[in-house]
Amino acid sequence: GDVARDLALPLTALRDDGVRIASEGRTQYFSLDGRTGHLVTAERIDREQLCERVQQCVLRCELIVEGQMQIYGIEVEITDINDNTPSFRETDNELTVSETTAPGSRFPLAEAHDPDSGRNSLQSYELSGDEHFSLAVQAGPGGGQRPELVLAKALDREEAAFHELVLRASDGGDPARTGTARIRVTVLDANDNAPVFSQAEYTVRVPEDVPVGSVLLTLTAADADEGLYGRVKYSIQKITERAAQIFQLDSDTGAITLLRSLDFEEGDSYELDVQGWDGGGLSDTAKILITVTDVNDNAPKLTVSSALSEVSEDAPAGTVVALLHVQDRDSGVNGEVRCSLDEDLPFRLEKTFKDYYRVVTASEL
Repeated sequence: GDVARDLALPLTALRDDGVRIASEGRTQYFSLDGRTGHLVTAERIDREQLCERVQQCVLRCELIVEGQMQIYGIEVEITDINDNTPSFRETDNELTVSETTAPGSRFPLAEAHDPDSGRNSLQSYELSGDEHFSLAVQAGPGGGQRPELVLAKALDREEAAFHELVLRASDGGDPARTGTARIRVTVLDANDNAPVFSQAEYTVRVPEDVPVGSVLLTLTAADADEGLYGRVKYSIQKITERAAQIFQLDSDTGAITLLRSLDFEEGDSYELDVQGWDGGGLSDTAKILITVTDVNDNAPKLTVSSALSEVSEDAPAGTVVALLHVQDRDSGVNGEVRCSLDEDLPFRLEKTFKDYYRVVTASEL
């Protein structure tokens, strides 16, 4: 955008008044073109990386006019393009189904993931294979789609011990992008009890300084069958790429352990869908909500955004001599910062914009 025009700043002021762009965080995504007054990108912007699970992606920065001691807030909305293909965490999947399973039985399938938003995100599923199976799609929480494999025709292990299927996930882009996963169904003998989790949803609260390797939760699904059909294995059905790098599920014990350190400032909540499978292919699904609580692990950071190198002794009271920016990455009371100056100095602090303060003369020097 033409920042100079919008703020009525002549192009000469961009050079003479020390106009610059300041952004929160380590990466400066925008800069100001001194020749045109336009706000331009300084770094590649990846909407999915910056605004995961956020519908409206907005980057904020400040324009500082040092010569005038003025600050202007700027908000830039990042719109989505169809630059991601729907994908499955596992492209080859194994499913075991008893030959006595009744037609109409349903089996949850792994969901595809597409980080794009709106029409560019995941829109539909399609199944190809043979006449024994069809596809149903259920509405999940938050408007998501959960594919389910439906047994359309009774199985006969002696007739066919395996069935090969292909699940396709498509987005709504133009042209559409499509990802696939292969499903191999193994037909087994009878199993009449499915695993059952003790609750459909588990909620865990952990502080961000919990040690790596800690067990955060142990899931247990009970199965009334014996032997192979009563032995439950656990697997993650749905998880984001970031969460997959942080949490690990033990397929035998159901224990969820921490792979790497948590950081409340990078992510304060995670959601996992876990399935418990028995040896006959029956399953139950539970949702895990992990909430990360803040620990006061960040010290306040003070930055001198602008300052005068000298001030005249006859400068009137209230003369601005410096512009300060104070921030603390912690949240709540841990992120509240109080600023003060030594009492014996002839200056005082004035809050101006968000976390910015001005240092002004308290009286004549």
